[in-house]
Amino acid sequence: MTDRFYPIFDSADWLRRLLPLGIKFVQLRVKDRPEESLRSEIREGLALAREHGATLVVNDHWELAIEEKADWLHLGQEDLDTADLPAIRRAGLKLGISTHDHAELDRALALKPDYVALGPVYPTILKKMKWHEQGLDRVTEWKRKIGDLPLVAIGGMSVERARGAFDAGADIVAAVTDITLNSAPEDRVERWLEETR
Repeated sequence: MTDRFYPIFDSADWLRRLLPLGIKFVQLRVKDRPEESLRSEIREGLALAREHGATLVVNDHWELAIEEKADWLHLGQEDLDTADLPAIRRAGLKLGISTHDHAELDRALALKPDYVALGPVYPTILKKMKWHEQGLDRVTEWKRKIGDLPLVAIGGMSVERARGAFDAGADIVAAVTDITLNSAPEDRVERWLEETR
């Protein structure tokens, strides 16, 4: 993983629109859809990623990720409770795991993930979370604990905040609403790509 910019989108439509700009590492996080709709989104997302030379990370839906031959999977802590981790490993999927506190970090590291995500670094409007903002000091602490394992900073991230997260120890910065709620998403992605080159 060399890309430092990690946008997260909730539909293949966003991928079709923004992957041509040069995004190389991207997550598809689709919620609350019937299985056939989820499968269709994941299948289309994987095809678009291949077309544009990008890596697609499938969020949550590990069975569909295996069936559709994805390369990467991201699991939150709740998803770890129900995921078949041996099956995921047998399928050769690389794995990213969300963490919010020390117990979750310990759990994640025991599973030997390919990256660890910490969030929310800043307050986020994306979803109601029981965790308060982690802050940049926690980013530095996490990086010290995980060493060479890539650290993803997520939650309330913007182009303007990215430099601080990198300086604090993040290897990768994930962005969601900074792009999707922007009045000019294409321009925002261009800014992100410039900032993270």
